[in-house]
Amino acid sequence: MSAAAFDRVTFVGADGQSHLAARLDRPVGPPRAFAIFAHCFTCTKESLAAARIADGLTRHGVAVLRFDFTGLGGSEGEFANTGFSSNIDDLVAAADWLRATHAAPSILVGHSLGGSAALAGASRIPEVKAVATIGAPADLAPVRRRLSQASAEIEAKGSAEVEIAGRHFTISQAFLDDLQEHRLEEDIARMRTALLVCHSPRDEIVSIDNATRIFVAAKHPKSFISLDDADHLLTRRADAHYVADVISAWAERYLDLSEPHESHESREPHEPHLRPAPAGAVRVIETGVGRYTQWISYEGRHVGYADEPEKFGGNDSGPGPYDLLLAGLGACTSMTLRMYAERQKWPLERVTVTLRHTKIHAQDCANCATQQGQIDRIEREIEVEGALDAAMRTRLLEIADRCPVHRTLQSEVLIETRLHA
Repeated sequence: MSAAAFDRVTFVGADGQSHLAARLDRPVGPPRAFAIFAHCFTCTKESLAAARIADGLTRHGVAVLRFDFTGLGGSEGEFANTGFSSNIDDLVAAADWLRATHAAPSILVGHSLGGSAALAGASRIPEVKAVATIGAPADLAPVRRRLSQASAEIEAKGSAEVEIAGRHFTISQAFLDDLQEHRLEEDIARMRTALLVCHSPRDEIVSIDNATRIFVAAKHPKSFISLDDADHLLTRRADAHYVADVISAWAERYLDLSEPHESHESREPHEPHLRPAPAGAVRVIETGVGRYTQWISYEGRHVGYADEPEKFGGNDSGPGPYDLLLAGLGACTSMTLRMYAERQKWPLERVTVTLRHTKIHAQDCANCATQQGQIDRIEREIEVEGALDAAMRTRLLEIADRCPVHRTLQSEVLIETRLHA
């Protein structure tokens, strides 16, 4: 499954007035879950880590809402009037918007101080079942110390401009006081969600001992993943994608994304227009994501996707129409050989069918009735394994041409088309 599209949206933030800029990254087809990504203190929703982790999660079927906190990125409001508490409130506002417009988030992912906000705010979002932090501080004292160079000016004037990671921020006394008052480890202890702590032992911004403190403070279930030599901002693409893969695999256990008795693909889709096919029918519906992506259902089961390659304007999220045609012929061929060999009690161990579709000039086919224009050519190569003698192999080759789909393709086919009333 691959990332397909996104929506740029806004919602009202914690102050009840400022509109926060957000982006909802959507997977191909119905989302398996919704997540919120909270960015780091000096970042925005468009940071490399945010973008790459969101991309990785959508490839696992998780829709991701990432937004700019008040006064940052494309969001309205004054950063100087914000604090850690307002960040938490913004996170809760994001969950409220998601719940009202799509579905409540079941996953919170926070990077650096965004991870701290996710830990503090998780208990205020009842639907959240899993929280993942990346390089998150266990308390806010280190953040306050990093701002200490301006503390004298802040105390004298009430605020001061501070440079952090090459960017300038106006920090108020209220901001510092808010950092001082929070007891994050107490928030962690109150959490009743699964927790995944991701941290690099070489993180030079937030030391690895923060991960230890978070892990010790949290109740079970909890897990820790070392990010080895990753930097704090996850600037390497491979590190961000690794985090997304780990979060997706870990979250499976806690979000019921794939029950053993019923796969996700067989459940009723979240999108109302993706209606499963009735008994005895195959239904193909445009997903509305990308130009050509189609959702395929057989009797409400065995759901899949069809698409075109990127070079033809598609998202390459599934096989193309001719690929599905070849798959049908190949599956039918293999099944037919298996049934015949079982009836004959032949030692057929495995069948492999490789197919290719091309267009050729009719005049190049000596045995074809059509002699003008182009015709379709399907090459089918069959590999049979087992202690089969030459006569058995020859007979199986003959039986392959009796496959029902093969016969359908070579017979006259009546296709009746009508518009649905």
